[in-house]
Amino acid sequence: EYILSNDVDVIVDVADASALERNLYLTLQLIELGKPVVLALNMMDIVQKRGMEIDMHRLPEMLGIPVIAVSARKRRGLDVLMHAVLHHSDHREKTPLIHHHSRKSRHLHDHHDEFAMVYSDEIEDKIDIVKEELKQKYPNMTNHRWHAMKILEGDPVIMKQYPVSLPKGLADSCGQEIINEKYDFIEEIIQETLVNRDTKAARTDRIDHFLTHRWLGFLTFTLGDWLKEYMSLLLEWISESLRGGMEAASVNEMLISLVVDGIVSGVGGILTFLPNIIILFLALAFLEDSGYMSRAAYVMDGIMSRLGLSGRAFIPMILGFGCTVPAIMASRALEDKRDRMKTMLVTPFMSCSARLPIYVLFSEMFFPDNAMIVAYSMYVLGLLVAILVAFVIHLIDRKNSVYTLLIELPEYKAPSGRTVFIYVWEKVKDYLTKAGTTIFIASIIMWCILNFGPTGYVTDISNSFGSMIGKWIVPVFQPIGLGYWQIVVALIAGISAKEVVVSSCSVLFGVSNITTTEGMASLTALLGGLGFGALNAYALMTFSLLYIPCVATLATIRRESGSWKWTGMAALFQLVLAWGVTFLVYQIGGLFV
Repeated sequence: EYILSNDVDVIVDVADASALERNLYLTLQLIELGKPVVLALNMMDIVQKRGMEIDMHRLPEMLGIPVIAVSARKRRGLDVLMHAVLHHSDHREKTPLIHHHSRKSRHLHDHHDEFAMVYSDEIEDKIDIVKEELKQKYPNMTNHRWHAMKILEGDPVIMKQYPVSLPKGLADSCGQEIINEKYDFIEEIIQETLVNRDTKAARTDRIDHFLTHRWLGFLTFTLGDWLKEYMSLLLEWISESLRGGMEAASVNEMLISLVVDGIVSGVGGILTFLPNIIILFLALAFLEDSGYMSRAAYVMDGIMSRLGLSGRAFIPMILGFGCTVPAIMASRALEDKRDRMKTMLVTPFMSCSARLPIYVLFSEMFFPDNAMIVAYSMYVLGLLVAILVAFVIHLIDRKNSVYTLLIELPEYKAPSGRTVFIYVWEKVKDYLTKAGTTIFIASIIMWCILNFGPTGYVTDISNSFGSMIGKWIVPVFQPIGLGYWQIVVALIAGISAKEVVVSSCSVLFGVSNITTTEGMASLTALLGGLGFGALNAYALMTFSLLYIPCVATLATIRRESGSWKWTGMAALFQLVLAWGVTFLVYQIGGLFV
């Protein structure tokens, strides 16, 4: 309705020039709206790189609109595009249409001089009949021809808004015929305007043959440990400098503890994992911008269909390795509501970047020789649990569905440095914002819980409110190897943001430089004194992987599902499942340790 109104000056249709036949359908639909349209052919640099050429003189003749070649990646042709947009919005005369149709029309009105898309005589006759009916009943309607075509296509919205009585023969929808004739015209355009068309897919097909093989495409992430060590040393220097300066200024001991042991230790401990987070998002950015993300859905479609899901459901699961919030939002791409609900239920089991600091810290502390393998095992475990849960739900949900994956496989291209930078920067900025807000507040709250008790400010954490809460819940966590009140409190704090588990451990055990070699050695010794060993550490990582996602994810699930009840049930299910899986890991592991 907005596009049909007089508020629209000009429509800019940005099309992928390297996949022109897949993009021209929308172009024809926009042209039929009767508004000024400018076609911007993007990715022209890729077209030239592949040895193809587009006839930029013939294409405007066939479409009747200005066509501008641009490359958003290299920022070429944008000034020409803006000039064409301004000119076309002020001067609405049509570009002359020149067709070379072999088929001669017997229709009463030869529309080839008026419209780019002209249908067969049979369909044009029907359009004219419906158009006359609309003119008589709705004389003030904008673009009678377009409304007539939508009625013939059986569009329920238009038919309800503008009901007309039609002869019996016209009442039957001819939408499929209209679609087919559009694609026939698109094929005619491609044949006349695209040169060297046969060679365009050769490179993509060769790459697809390799990367879409069912046993390939496994993504791994590299840990930036040596960078983390330098950042840990920087954090230690900042902490010592602050403590020394505040003590020299005779600042109150409680305030020193709040700043150094609470805020700097909590927030700073998370920032030391920034190199690992950057590498993680860098890998996802390369995957997405290279054109492989859609192929991941294609590769996994066979497996996902056996789980009662479309291959599209694998895309949110992949994105879940970066951040669960946008991954949950990506479930919108699934057409079926039951698919969306199931995908939102299993996506939080993917190891998001917020869990990575937990894996890195405890795997390096308790599995120094196999830290990378142990950390990677969490990614595999999360994926296996998600697949198993989806399969069980599919068995319970007896309603049969047919999942046909219809997805565009874009052309492979070298990732744009600018696009990758923007993607990584936005994700890192969100991470830093979380460190400056959620984790900052959580660190202060955690410090208060651990430094205040029934008697007021305490120096012994065992007399604090945190100790009381943790000791009360400890019996529930005892069977899964996490029966330590400090660990319980850290896990509760982790509901605000998973990174808080690490910062909470730093505060709870009084280790300010927790990510340095000395800090990890101190924490290992403290935990070892409590009887917390390698099996307990693996159980902690397992529980952190599977239990209730962060508050931001819960809020996103609520928004996407539209139900607080379903969100609460999903959170409870994840909590119970985390306890059950961790119980199995700890009890079975105890048989071998």
